[in-house]
Amino acid sequence: MKILIRNGYVADPLTGKKGCFDVLIEGGRIRKVAESLPDKAEKVIDAAGCYVLPGFIDLHVHLRDPGLEYKETLETGGKAAARGGVTTVCAMPNTKPVIDDGEKVARVHERAKEECLVNVIQIGAVTRGQLGEELSDIEGMAAAGCHAISEDGKSVMNASLYRKGMKLAKENGLSVFAHCEDITMVEGGVMNADENAARLGLKGITNSVEDVITARDILLAKETGVRLHLCHCSTADSVKMVAAAKNAGLPVTGEVCPHHFVLTSDDIREDDGNYKMNPPLRSRADVEALREGLKNKVMDVISTDHAPHAADEKDKSMAQAAFGIVGLETSAALTYTYLVKPGILSVMDMAEKMSYNPSKILGLSEKGSVSEGKIADIVIFDPDRVYQIDKESFVSKGKNTPFDGFEVNGEVMYTLVDGKIVYEAAK
Repeated sequence: MKILIRNGYVADPLTGKKGCFDVLIEGGRIRKVAESLPDKAEKVIDAAGCYVLPGFIDLHVHLRDPGLEYKETLETGGKAAARGGVTTVCAMPNTKPVIDDGEKVARVHERAKEECLVNVIQIGAVTRGQLGEELSDIEGMAAAGCHAISEDGKSVMNASLYRKGMKLAKENGLSVFAHCEDITMVEGGVMNADENAARLGLKGITNSVEDVITARDILLAKETGVRLHLCHCSTADSVKMVAAAKNAGLPVTGEVCPHHFVLTSDDIREDDGNYKMNPPLRSRADVEALREGLKNKVMDVISTDHAPHAADEKDKSMAQAAFGIVGLETSAALTYTYLVKPGILSVMDMAEKMSYNPSKILGLSEKGSVSEGKIADIVIFDPDRVYQIDKESFVSKGKNTPFDGFEVNGEVMYTLVDGKIVYEAAK
């Protein structure tokens, strides 16, 4: 189908093009980007007042499929992604069974083509079963198109084994997506270690739990030369370490999740499992450092760490609740409301951190851009829509969010994947 997007404000990080342009899509590709295109099309979308951006690429999503389908499936996760303007998701491997060989990666990719509205890149585990005892089939997973390995949900605590995994990743052209958590220092903690934890009578998690492994992983990346992407950074010192790594010329990137640049531990007024996430909500000083890191381009990516759970796993004390927050359907609005609208980021920066930079990390040269010849993965975003987040409206199976009832600016109006409309908001 030939689709013509008219009158939208295009922001393209690849070319730097910004302004009102028409975009013609045909055969799954962007054919023309120009002012006042005269071409006729089977479908014309009037994007007046909206931003036309490259489809968002979320490097950090838990689709829970296979094995944990009561939390999420390829189908429901894909619908949630499409609603949030996300056209490609990287699925973390902590499923049941763990994705730790090439056959399992290939199977998810095959199923995703049939069951999911958006593109799925399955990430492979670093160790078999994520048990931290022996390496996974890294070569086989690379051949199956996993793009990266990750032990997300935990860290590989055996540094020697991890180093061997990094070397194999490097040899096979893979990145390492690092969850930085020294499990020996958690000591039963469930939220940030501060006066709020004391007030609620809950055990705390100190910044050093993250920072110690962040430092270790950067040093291992320096030694092995592997591309290292630091997931869900939450501390001021993580930002400093990413900056230092970049200044040293190391191939290190870092991501920040919306919950970590919006909320602080001060927002946890009562013992509510929906505020339990890993890493936890940190201090105001940490949040300001994360925002500054995003602003000054130290932090490269905004991802969600979308982690759906069943209601009975979250509707309890933080001491017993599962770690995790959903984010696919709220990330664009939260980014616009808390970063773009206040002037911390521009719309171009938003497109860079949610699409273009992730495409570069994954090596997806035909995505992450609204320019001629690229794959037509596009999001049309209306910044003037004002509404309250309603978790009951989520198409994800997971409703576990502390943002329920938050008033936000900006809504995804259309999502296109490979030139096909996979989501259209109600007018």
